[in-house]
Formats: sequence, C-alpha cells, structure tokens
Amino acid sequence: MQVRPARIEDSEAIARIYNAEVLGSTVTLDLVPRSIAEQRAWISRHTGAHPAVVAVDEEVAGFGALSPYRQRPAYSTTVEDSVYVSDGFRGRGVGRLLLNELLRLGTGHGFHVAIARCSSENKASIALHRSCGFTTAGIEREVGRKFGKWVDIVVMQRML
Repeated sequence: MQVRPARIEDSEAIARIYNAEVLGSTVTLDLVPRSIAEQRAWISRHTGAHPAVVAVDEEVAGFGALSPYRQRPAYSTTVEDSVYVSDGFRGRGVGRLLLNELLRLGTGHGFHVAIARCSSENKASIALHRSCGFTTAGIEREVGRKFGKWVDIVVMQRML
C-alpha cells in the first residue's frame, strides 16, 4: 500500500468513498453528496501545508486531509485532520497509514496541534486516533442532526 499526495484524477474515487459516508452514516455531518467538480475543487484547495493524501493499492483505498482548524489567525498553528477508508479496506491498517502520514506532514509544516472531530458513533475513528496518540479533549453534545437523530462529536487532540 502506497500513500501519496491526492491528484485531480483521484477525484472520482475520493468522492465515491466520501459520498458513501454522506448517504449512509454519521461519520460526516454533510447531508449532500459531492459532485466530481466539487471534489476536484476540494483537492485543489488541499495542497501545501494543508494537503490531501490517498492510500493506493491498485485502487484508492482511502484518503485523508489536513484543514485549517479555524479562520482566525491565532489558530494558524492548529490543523484538523480527516480520514476516510473505503468499506472494502477497513480493518487493514489503511487509516493508520493515512493518519500517520498526515501527522508527519503536519509536523513538517510546523503545526503545533492536530484536532480530530469524530462522531461519537464512529468507534473506529476514535480508536484510530487514540492509537496514534490523540486524547479526548471533550464532547460536543447534540451539535449535529442527521437521519432524524442528534449526533455528539468527540473532540480529540494531539500535540505535534
């Protein structure tokens, strides 16, 4: 399995992985699937210090990205990570490969803190982040609503 920067030609595979979660889970609180054009624009924005990466094994098995945590300048040394793994590749270490690469890149770009915001129902993501050195910073109670139910968000962080 190879982890590399995401490319525009990965847009369809990334959108397929992401949109499955949009339509079928509370892993993301997005309600509307991304079009290929929107996915291309997302990849174009995730370069430099806020990269997107993919794990590839003949096909894109998963992707991840670093994003600015907040827009105010004082937060500029903090990033938020996101990691998504295709259903057929879960439980095979793909998430760990992606997250470790994002943490390596974030450290290399001089970031100080990485934040993860996981749906409380996403036990796999919480366990992944915990295994990579993240600790729980708090829980945002019922801050999202999807599929007719309230969703709590577990906020985790790791110093880089």
